[in-house]
Amino acid sequence: MIHTFIIAAQTVDGFIAKDPSEISTAWTSGADKKFFVERTKKAGVVVMGSKTFETIGKPLKDRLTIVYSRRGKAYEDVETTAKHPKDILGELEQRGFREAAICGGASIYSLFLEAGVVDTLYITIEPKIFGSGVKLFDKKLHIDLELVSTTQLSENVLLLEYKIIR
Repeated sequence: MIHTFIIAAQTVDGFIAKDPSEISTAWTSGADKKFFVERTKKAGVVVMGSKTFETIGKPLKDRLTIVYSRRGKAYEDVETTAKHPKDILGELEQRGFREAAICGGASIYSLFLEAGVVDTLYITIEPKIFGSGVKLFDKKLHIDLELVSTTQLSENVLLLEYKIIR
């Protein structure tokens, strides 16, 4: 099966955005952005929800961009789907992809975790506290993880790599 990973940046207190109506990655570090680009280009395909895509506003260069949309909204130069995560990944594997990056937001992270198709989590911990906002996941989950590695991306930014224990 295709190797599937979640890639996200969050504050020390576990938020991926300050406000659900104002999703932005402007608060993340250059070190996180560099890791995101390198890791997702290596995968070759990114899957994200429509809110996340609308925040970015365009397909990601040198990566197949798939937008998960239950509303069936079409976007230019990307693929749109509402299929089950296993079906999406099966089709990607048939097309020759070996990895897929799940790039948010919280409902998409939760959807793919609940489907049991995520192998790895890459979580960048940014040196910020929001106090409230959008959590990494939008549902109650119980998933055991194994810490694979910690990498200091910059003086104040930490990358955690976890493996899903099945």
